[in-house]
Amino acid sequence: MKTTLELPDDLFVEAKAVAARRRITLKTLFTRALERELRPEAPRPTTDHFEIDPYGWPILKRQPSGKVVVTDEFINELRDSEGI
Repeated sequence: MKTTLELPDDLFVEAKAVAARRRITLKTLFTRALERELRPEAPRPTTDHFEIDPYGWPILKRQPSGKVVVTDEFINELRDSEGI
């Protein structure tokens, strides 16, 4: 369905920039945002395993100990927690 939205200019510019960094369309960005707002998920754990780099790619965060052992089990747990 097509619709027209009126957004504040600064919000639109920010949305375009975020979509460009993530290499997705504005339609995809708005759809994801509306889905999160209308269908909230269960609360996520307080520890977020990923951060987003300047190009929009998720990067696995380093643990405080500085040591991370990446196993298949660990990857599967991350997939489950991120809903992938």
